[in-house]
Amino acid sequence: MKTTGSIEIDRPIEVVFDYTINNVPEWSETVVEETVLERNSHGNTKRFHMVTKDHKGKPMEFEGEVTVDTPPTIHTAVMKNEVFEMEATYSFEDLGGRTRVDLVSDVTPKSFGMKLMFLLFGWLGKSAGCKALQNELTCLKEKAEALGS
Repeated sequence: MKTTGSIEIDRPIEVVFDYTINNVPEWSETVVEETVLERNSHGNTKRFHMVTKDHKGKPMEFEGEVTVDTPPTIHTAVMKNEVFEMEATYSFEDLGGRTRVDLVSDVTPKSFGMKLMFLLFGWLGKSAGCKALQNELTCLKEKAEALGS
């Protein structure tokens, strides 16, 4: 299930890129904990452990790896657990002191039962997923813009 969203943030691209990828639990409504396991040559996260909460508040744990890290324009991470695999790609565009952030999230169920659920009820999940993704981007905007205050 693929969801997309975008938002414009009134901060420079380098600031938004750094804040977005290095402070996820601070701005995310879903991610409650992120532990860096390895950093890459840019000093950014390469491998990580993440704890999220679902819409009912139930925790879910993921192992993650950054597959693309091209500061300050692209950042892709793949997160896996026993139920899902998620890929999130953030694209950052310089708008002359402002930044446009585009997020594409792709969730793939692993088990037959979950694949069936996605097939039957995917349209409901996609609608909820798009709303949740846009809420995440709105929180990112609010927190990133407050950095300069």
